[in-house]
Amino acid sequence: MKNILIIMIASCFIVKANAQVFIEKASIEYEMTQNIKKTIGSNSWAEMMGDKLPQFKIGYYNLRFADNKSIYKFDRWKEKDRLGTRLGKDDKTIWFYDFNAGITSQEKDLIGSIVNVEDSVPNLEWRLTNDNRMIAGFNCKKAVAKIFDSVYVFAFYAEEIMIPAGPASINGLPGAILGMTIPRLYTSWIATKVSVNGVDITDLKPFEAKKAYTNTALKKFIDDRISDWFRGGDGSAESKQQKNRFVWGMLL
Repeated sequence: MKNILIIMIASCFIVKANAQVFIEKASIEYEMTQNIKKTIGSNSWAEMMGDKLPQFKIGYYNLRFADNKSIYKFDRWKEKDRLGTRLGKDDKTIWFYDFNAGITSQEKDLIGSIVNVEDSVPNLEWRLTNDNRMIAGFNCKKAVAKIFDSVYVFAFYAEEIMIPAGPASINGLPGAILGMTIPRLYTSWIATKVSVNGVDITDLKPFEAKKAYTNTALKKFIDDRISDWFRGGDGSAESKQQKNRFVWGMLL
């Protein structure tokens, strides 16, 4: 009888140790790091700024979610990286996703103008791998996808955090993305903490707008707005990549 009791107690501890805790409502903070000098490349403006530009721009963003809806927005810059240029101004873009309804509603800060976007949730084709990494206390699995036809995204997601969301417009994995790198944008995101208490969900709803673009119409709008900016380029591969990075960054 004593041995049976010991076995039962031990079994309870084993079950408890192996039980997974699934999170359906939380707030995730990300640290976003962008290599500014590589992003802007070698042009006259970069040469003029010279040593005034830091190597990296570091900012913090928050993703809040509940009921399979999420909202992602800028919180603050790392103080020592603040700049007196456009690069240092607060990012006013906000991304809202309703994964049950399959829709996204965004307010995008584009070249000094706020425009609204309403469209379906993009369907990224992810390739899941067997690689793992611990991020913010969660065992995350690696996945790879392509955006804008040729830009690779490397992401690490946590299955315990039950929302298919991630930084900016990247989503669609069986769990929240806690780590992400887009090499061609010289940008990475890493979750610094996951909080389950005191999560404000009052703004988890689409934006009201008289006019909204689809993603396709938004790209045309951006191309039209910046057509003169890159017209004087030298036609080199680097010049084309600078334009692509600029457009990709605004569409992300």
